Amino acid sequence: MNASLIAKSFQEKFNATPTLQVKAPGRINLIGEHTDYNDGFVLPAAIDKAIYFSLKPREDDQIRLYAVDLNDEINLDLQNLKKSKKAWANFLIGVINELLERGAQITNGFDLAFGGDVPLGAGMSSSAAIESGMGFALNQMFELGLSRLQLAKIAQLAEHNFAGVKCGIMDMYASLFGKSEHLIKLDCRSLSHEYLPFSFDEVSVVLFNTGVKHNLADSAYNKRREECERGVEVLKQRNPDILSLRDATSDDVNAAKSEMTEDVYKRCFFVTSETRRMMEATDALNNQNLIRFGELMYETHDGLSQDYEVSCTELDFLVNLVRDKTGVFGARMMGGGFGGCTINLIDKSKAREIICDVTKAYKDQFGFEAEHFEVCITDGCTVVSG
Repeated sequence: MNASLIAKSFQEKFNATPTLQVKAPGRINLIGEHTDYNDGFVLPAAIDKAIYFSLKPREDDQIRLYAVDLNDEINLDLQNLKKSKKAWANFLIGVINELLERGAQITNGFDLAFGGDVPLGAGMSSSAAIESGMGFALNQMFELGLSRLQLAKIAQLAEHNFAGVKCGIMDMYASLFGKSEHLIKLDCRSLSHEYLPFSFDEVSVVLFNTGVKHNLADSAYNKRREECERGVEVLKQRNPDILSLRDATSDDVNAAKSEMTEDVYKRCFFVTSETRRMMEATDALNNQNLIRFGELMYETHDGLSQDYEVSCTELDFLVNLVRDKTGVFGARMMGGGFGGCTINLIDKSKAREIICDVTKAYKDQFGFEAEHFEVCITDGCTVVSG
């Protein structure tokens, strides 16, 4: 599904030509998992899997939304927005609502069709791409004058208030601020970033999809966030300067272990360890040391599996399968967890062979092949036409 197909679907559904087309990419995250909502650092990038939007303003207050991939639609009144029983619609309605609450001059309704090739539930942040793209498109169409950072915050709040997931801002930020052949080193406290070059000609970024769907709102994602917050309260009693896990070290967590439940301790230990790994990984990347970078990816996966407990049998199988394979620099589960993809850095000369080996072994183990994606790092939200 690409921009032209979405535009064609718009024409067929609404008997009109869209006046604006927008592309909003999904994202990968090389390292720094579950650190974004703990004020830490992350290392994401936008990718060449995207959600595409076609829009046209109306002369009345009606909003018609059409999900091309699902062949489903919903009609709304701009003056009376409500949550929908259709989960997909809430990602869009939430953005409209957050914009209106901030005084955005959305003066009339519009028709919109959207769809794309970001796999749902695979950990590539299809929901954030939908929210970011929606905000970006409306900002363009109604000339709202909002910055990309403002749009990222609005998309995050839409996820909190309408989708029910208390996510960090990384996914939206990556979709909006992506830069071709660069990773984004994002400081999730200051919401500032720097771009780090990532253009290794000899490396393929390959995602293997477990096929296990995750719904973060129904999973333990929100519970993990609450456990981190409880850990911070304990640490703050010992040191008032600790405002989030970003401010703590693993030594701080170990010192307070007896004052935490086992689960809270494990969550806090993972996040503080991941903060250290993130900094080491940045140094490794700057030194072109992919071997060390890959070792840190494996360490992150082990922590996510054992301490943060957000992996699953299928994810662990995929990572362990490539752990000792020649040509694989590193691998780990990616995203919120409980399903989705692993991300792998693979020597291009070995990529075909490794992909064949992994898909066969996965089928032998679980009865179906693991879908794979070779992704490229691209720019963030852009206007395709209009």
